[in-house]
Amino acid sequence: MNHIKKECVAMLLAGGQGSRLYALTQEMAKPAVPYGGKYRIIDFPLSNCVNSGIDTVGVLTQYQPLVLNEYIGNGQPWGLDRAHGGVHVLPPYETAAGKAWYSGTANAIYQNIGFVDRYDPDYVVILSGDHIYKMDYSKMVDFHKEHNADATIAVLEVPWEEAPRFGIMTADENGIITEFAEKPKEPKSNLASMGIYVFSWQKLRKYLIENEQDEGATKDFGKNIIPAMLNNNEKMVAYHFDGYWKDVGTIDSLWEANMDVLDPNVPLDLLDDSWKIYSRNPVMPPHFAGPQSRIENSMIAEGCEVNGMIDFSVLFAGVTVEEGAIVRDSIVMPNTVIKKGAVIEYAIVGENCVIGEDAHIGERPELIENKDEWGVAVVGHNVKVSDKAVAPPKAMISKDI
Repeated sequence: MNHIKKECVAMLLAGGQGSRLYALTQEMAKPAVPYGGKYRIIDFPLSNCVNSGIDTVGVLTQYQPLVLNEYIGNGQPWGLDRAHGGVHVLPPYETAAGKAWYSGTANAIYQNIGFVDRYDPDYVVILSGDHIYKMDYSKMVDFHKEHNADATIAVLEVPWEEAPRFGIMTADENGIITEFAEKPKEPKSNLASMGIYVFSWQKLRKYLIENEQDEGATKDFGKNIIPAMLNNNEKMVAYHFDGYWKDVGTIDSLWEANMDVLDPNVPLDLLDDSWKIYSRNPVMPPHFAGPQSRIENSMIAEGCEVNGMIDFSVLFAGVTVEEGAIVRDSIVMPNTVIKKGAVIEYAIVGENCVIGEDAHIGERPELIENKDEWGVAVVGHNVKVSDKAVAPPKAMISKDI
């Protein structure tokens, strides 16, 4: 088959195990985790691609990919169901020598060199599947071209005290990257890599092959490819991003990112039609709020039936909240039932759960004397919590209790 040449192809790394999200990722890949009432995390990079005019996207999956594969399907909700290009789910191949899992971000792209070559692109955009943000990648590709760069890395200024959590760039006054340190204990700069890269494809292809042949290498962009390119004086430039960007790799950050949806001061406007975030949503009737219900500062998706009290919370599609139940400062994922008198505070409840009558999940931080003991409580997907059961702060419930 001869493919139409594409100037730019995006490769979206969606294989992460998401182990810090524990109970929420035991049955689904991290990018498939629900977010913001009607989205999944992967809607953001996919929608960014479509809005940026990139119509050929490879999604590299490996860990618990079923929910993700089914969700992406043929790419129709994002307008990525097209004859030339479109979205392709790329699991690890079985080679003649047996099964080879992706052993790092660079190896994942290496295993798919054949896919990229079919489109013969000039540029490849490498994205990660676990960030919430809106970004025009075409501007970054233009920046890469203007600077005649071999690699362009999107960077964000982070507070100095958070810098040791990131890959940190040092750039000169022309934006040329002079140093890169992965999670440095004593950072020399506060420019954090966002894990968004534009590479000139032929150059990257050469480094991927060399990295693969290096027995001792970890096969990773941050640890291998970027340092190798820097050592060889390839032209690498920093592209500054200053919008809303949230890494949702931990329970607290996932909870905060959902709460941000309710905050009018946060510059992430999900209703802004000029940069739409597309998603695959079930067709359901509008939500229903009964006469005894009280709903304040919350986001309630379609198909919900609310007869209790909801405050500062996000309810996904098809959630039922019975009379006398209270949901505060919490996130309740699709099709979960919260029975009479149950109290959910500072918690994330997964999909298809049943929270029994008078059960109590989570706790308000001000009621806990030792602040180290406080944290968001989590109930995984498909869990039944029996009547009157109690789950303390920081609880991680992945089996019925």
